[in-house]
Amino acid sequence: MKLGLVTYNMAKDWDVPTIIKNCQDTGFEGVELRTTHAHKVEVELSASQREEIRQAFGDSPVELAGLGSAFDYHSTDQDIVRQNIEGTKEYSKLAADVGAPGVKVRPNGLPQEVSVEQTLEQIGNSLRECGEFANNLGVQIRLEVHGGGTSELRHIRTIMDVADHPNVYVCWNSNFGEVEDGSIQKPFNLVKGKIGLVHITELHRTEYPWRELFTSLKESGYQGFTLAEIAGSSDPIRLMNFYRALWTELTR
Repeated sequence: MKLGLVTYNMAKDWDVPTIIKNCQDTGFEGVELRTTHAHKVEVELSASQREEIRQAFGDSPVELAGLGSAFDYHSTDQDIVRQNIEGTKEYSKLAADVGAPGVKVRPNGLPQEVSVEQTLEQIGNSLRECGEFANNLGVQIRLEVHGGGTSELRHIRTIMDVADHPNVYVCWNSNFGEVEDGSIQKPFNLVKGKIGLVHITELHRTEYPWRELFTSLKESGYQGFTLAEIAGSSDPIRLMNFYRALWTELTR
């Protein structure tokens, strides 16, 4: 496994050169670039600007682990759902152009106006369409375990079953609510083998079984990134160095 950084929130005000330098200086091996932040890796970039981003990471030891979008597909307004699907497709093109292997999307709630089953089916069908499109670009679609109700792993499992596409993966999000009797084994087993990316948070918080998570990931054969999604700091380099030291201990 590899340690990386999510630019939400730690690096939201950094440009791409700063992100690369700070990650390189602290031993973070990769980064997921979140949309709407100061680095401005967005679909509005020209072809030459996209190539500049690809080259910047290609010339450095820091990998572009993925792009983090906020597209979701739970709305009861079908025009909004279609906008999010088409937005995902455009972001998938951007990912292919800048050399990112995946795009993170999310479920974001269960509308009360319709049944849970209907919403989960709608999200799954949307993901299948996005997964098929992105597959032709060599880009993964990664579903973050996110949102009120939808963050329950049983619902994520249902969504994945409906999507039923080999290019749609789960982004494990290390939510504290999934801990049962001090363990995450039951929810983890629901998506084991389909995890394409992992977000991790505050490793000092002992109420989450971090060592169990890392052990379970290793035993499942996961070899990808665990990306730190942590708050910003007035001394980010020092914090990132400490974070990497703790991550190294917990993943031994």
